[in-house]
Amino acid sequence: MRSAIVIALLLGSALGAQAAGLKLSSPTIKPGSTLTDAQVFNGFGCEGKNISPALAWSGAPKDTKSFAITLYDPDAPTGSGWWHWVVYNIPAAATGLPEGAGAADGKGLPAGAVQGRTDFGAAGFGGACPPKGDRAHRYVFTLYALKVDKLDVPADATAALVGFMIHANMLGKASFEARFGRK
Repeated sequence: MRSAIVIALLLGSALGAQAAGLKLSSPTIKPGSTLTDAQVFNGFGCEGKNISPALAWSGAPKDTKSFAITLYDPDAPTGSGWWHWVVYNIPAAATGLPEGAGAADGKGLPAGAVQGRTDFGAAGFGGACPPKGDRAHRYVFTLYALKVDKLDVPADATAALVGFMIHANMLGKASFEARFGRK
């Protein structure tokens, strides 16, 4: 029993150390900053450009077979937050996404990558759009390194289902957050 515990601890430490090197950054958005008009939704009363930011990453665990990216607002007044962007099946060779990759047509994404349905009801990047008068909301960008080439989800899967599959296949993750509010 004691040796099983030691082995489990060693494996856990190795996975933690392996995932510890994963880093996510953006030349467009600095962590802790305020999103600009470019990353604000155009609709629901908001008047932004709805352009996904450029993202870059490094330090993936050695067994990474694909990546996924999510953008989530935990402060949305829904009781369950708000999914603004879900991208999965990003090839393991990818090290970033260019600005605008989240367009509905997905032309800026690497071959094979898929954008899932957001809480706006469609696939593609949906920028910040908190209710007027709310305190500034947090927008959490997260990169996941996955142990599978592709997530096995239906084309119309909800963000929650994609998130479940991401977490079931995760080797590591890295995040940063930015804020946005409307007066």
